[in-house]
Amino acid sequence: MKFTEFKFGNELQEGLDMMGFEEATPIQIQAIPTIQKGKDLIACAQTGTGKTAAFVLPILDKLTKTKQTNKVNTIIIAPTRELAKQIDRQIEGFAYFTNSSSYPIYGGGTGIEYDNQKQALKKGADIIICTPGRLMAHLDFDYFDTTGVKYFILDEADRMLDMGFYDDIMKISKELPPDRQNLLFSATMPPKIRELANKLLTNPESISLAISKPADGLTQNAYMVHDKHKVKLVRDILRAKGKDLSHVLVFASSIKSVKEIKQTLNKAGMRASEMHSGLDQEQREETIRDFKNKKIRILVATDILSRGIDIKGIELVINYEVPHDAEDYVHRIGRTARAERTGEAITFINQQQIRNFLDIEKLIEKEVPKLELPKGFEKGPEYKMQPKNKKKKKWRNSNNKNNPTSPK
Repeated sequence: MKFTEFKFGNELQEGLDMMGFEEATPIQIQAIPTIQKGKDLIACAQTGTGKTAAFVLPILDKLTKTKQTNKVNTIIIAPTRELAKQIDRQIEGFAYFTNSSSYPIYGGGTGIEYDNQKQALKKGADIIICTPGRLMAHLDFDYFDTTGVKYFILDEADRMLDMGFYDDIMKISKELPPDRQNLLFSATMPPKIRELANKLLTNPESISLAISKPADGLTQNAYMVHDKHKVKLVRDILRAKGKDLSHVLVFASSIKSVKEIKQTLNKAGMRASEMHSGLDQEQREETIRDFKNKKIRILVATDILSRGIDIKGIELVINYEVPHDAEDYVHRIGRTARAERTGEAITFINQQQIRNFLDIEKLIEKEVPKLELPKGFEKGPEYKMQPKNKKKKKWRNSNNKNNPTSPK
C-alpha cells in the first residue's frame, strides 16, 4: 500500500515524497486508518516496524487540516529522553512542509532548558514529546493549559511500566480532557498493559505485529574503535573498497560529525555530500537528486532523514555511532540489501555504546561479527560490559589506634 492512498494533505504528502516514503509498513497500513477515524488504539508492535510514523503521520495530517491554536494539541509519552528526542527528530522531518511544531521535554538538563520547556508548554507547541517524570514536574504548576489536548499517545508502554511509571501515567491522564483520542503502543502485551489499556482507552481497536528481521542478503559487521579514530576508519574502509560502490550511506548523530566526515572524505579524493537539518529545502532536494543519479557516491546524513532515504542500489551503510534505539539500527541497515540484492552494514562501537549494541543483537537475534581494525590503528575497547566502579569506603576519623579503619 502506498502512502498516497491515505489521502494526506498536500503539505504532509509533499514532505513524504521528498523523503522517499512510498510503501507503508504493515503497522502503518493497519494503524493509520484507525487513527484517522478517531478511534482509540492498542498496538503490539516491536521496534523496526515503523510504529512511530504510524501515529505521527495521521496526527500531523489532522493538524494541517484544523485551525491552529495557542494550546498543546498532542502529548506523546516516551520512557526515556533518548526516545523522546528521537521521536522529535522524526516529527521535524515529517513536518518540514507543514506549520506544525513539536518540542521534547525531559529531565537532566539545565535551568535554561527547563525554561525553554516551560515556554513550549505555555505558548502551545502543537506536539509535546515527553518523559513522564518531567511532565509531572511541569504539571505541578499552573502555566500548562491542558484543555486543548486532543491526542494522548503512549510509546513503549511496557517499558514505561517496567520503569515504574504507572502512577505518573495515570496522574497525567487525569489532568487531560476526557474527550480525547488515546493510542497505546507496546512491544509486548502482558496483563499489566491490558490493565492500563482498560483504564485509559475506550472501545479500542487492537493490532499485533512482529518485527521484520534484516534481509537475508545483508552482511552485518562491526568494529570496536575509539572515537578519535572513527573518521580515519571511515576513510580507510571506503578506500579499501575502491570505487566499485555507487551508493554509500554514512549515518552520524550530529551535524558536527557529518561535516567532519564529509571534509575528511573530500580531502581524500572521495566525493561526499551531507544531509542534515541545517540545509534548506532546495539544498536537500538537490543532494538527494545527485545521490540518486550517482553524481554523489557517498552521502553522510544525520538521523533526521535516516528513515526516509529510500534509494535503490545502496551497497553499504556505515553507522558512525551505535544508535540509541535498536529500531534505528534496523531502519538504517534496511536501506541496503533491498529487492533481493546484497549489501553490507558496518557499525562503529565505542566503550560507552556496548550496552546499546548488545540490545541490538538481542533484538535481531544474531551476534554481529567484530572485525579486527586495519593496521596502524590503536586497539579498540573489548566487547564486554565493564563492571561498575565500587564506591571507596571513606576513612572514619578516629584517634583509636586499634580502629582498623584508621589510616596509619
